Amino acid sequence: MAFDSLSEKLQNVFKNLRSKGRLTEDDVKAALKEVKMALLEADVNFKVVKQFVKDVQERAIGQDVMNGLNPGQMVIKIVNEEMVRLMGSETTEIALRPGKELTIIMMAGLQGAGKTTTTAKIAGKLKAKGKKVLLAACDVYRPAAIEQLQINGEKQGVEVFSMGDKNTPVNIAKAAVEHATKNDFNVLIIDTAGRLHVDEDMMAELIQIKENVAVSQTILVVDAMTGQDAVNVAKTFDEKIGIDGVVLTKLDGDTRGGAALSIRAVTGKPILYAGMGEKLSDLEQFYPDRMASRILGMGDVLTLIEKAQNELDEEKAKKLEEKMRKNEFDFEMYLESMSQMKKMGGLSSILGMMPGLGGGKMPEIDEGAAEKNMARTEAIIFSMTVEERQNPSLLNPSRKRRIAQGAGVDIAEVNRLVKQFDQAKKMMKQMPGMMKKGKKGMFKGLPF
Repeated sequence: MAFDSLSEKLQNVFKNLRSKGRLTEDDVKAALKEVKMALLEADVNFKVVKQFVKDVQERAIGQDVMNGLNPGQMVIKIVNEEMVRLMGSETTEIALRPGKELTIIMMAGLQGAGKTTTTAKIAGKLKAKGKKVLLAACDVYRPAAIEQLQINGEKQGVEVFSMGDKNTPVNIAKAAVEHATKNDFNVLIIDTAGRLHVDEDMMAELIQIKENVAVSQTILVVDAMTGQDAVNVAKTFDEKIGIDGVVLTKLDGDTRGGAALSIRAVTGKPILYAGMGEKLSDLEQFYPDRMASRILGMGDVLTLIEKAQNELDEEKAKKLEEKMRKNEFDFEMYLESMSQMKKMGGLSSILGMMPGLGGGKMPEIDEGAAEKNMARTEAIIFSMTVEERQNPSLLNPSRKRRIAQGAGVDIAEVNRLVKQFDQAKKMMKQMPGMMKKGKKGMFKGLPF
């Protein structure tokens, strides 16, 4: 995740604080000096860092903290609370007009930030909430922008309104409103053109659309990997055209991520969503408290649970659980558990949300190698007959040779998989009991 380096540095600071029985004022100041350096290195806005450290220090040097039973823990608690406050405290949803009234959302942002993909992602989120969504293709300059929106709209099951690239964006937007009104859509999302940098033409076009169409929400898409530039872009857009919220993309990348900690403080505008990958499902509601937990290495179990509930097939999860209870774990289930894990973003995505496994504590996972291994495993299982998958005890040496040949692998790999499977089966015997301990069965059916 974007904050791995920052998370690791902060956890080292906190480890030192916890090791001290009592804290002096100098201890707190020295720790906060390290926190300040870590935040600046993560590309958090200098003024924001200065104010943040000042606020934490004022609270941390109070008598209640210094003389408390666990002062180190109290300082960490204060850092967590101030970080949540910095990012906005409350989770902010896109404001939709009541009932069947049409909500018009204008998407804005620089080229390369992922605006068109994010537009389709948001459409999918709103559709899932029961909204009838129409997308309007108003980026008439970038080659294939209209086609990209149409492909993504189709994947999301959302209609795309297009008039090609020979009309002006403002005329397309006006016609889209007319089409949406006539056909009982209650949300219209306008995908506008981006530029490589902020320029007057782009701003003039956005202002023109807002003057001709009753835009309810203007949402800015910014690339988290650009750090402070993302904050400056957000500030400029807000000053020129006025924005209502921000979507941060590429927060899954190897980036310093300081934009997430600066945007709210600098612009006063909330972060609505975080883009965590390229798939159309990789868009998370932005929860300041959960993001602070991730940054401080406390995990994000709530998002993990929600991801499981949204991505996993409930019916399949139930069948999986029943078979595990009866100790009927077979290669069909092994395949299914791999498929479920893929839906949730892979092993590193899951581990990154577990408490204590973020920021440097998480073992390095080579995603490319993991995917190749998964593909080879699938090839081996698909080379088995249905009977062999359902009854692994049939796998004698001659059958294994045939399977290895069919999958294009060495027989040693087949033997290795069978051994892993036997180990997994033993583990699965214990799983039903472990699952019952999960809060209201929320972890039922998770493929790990």
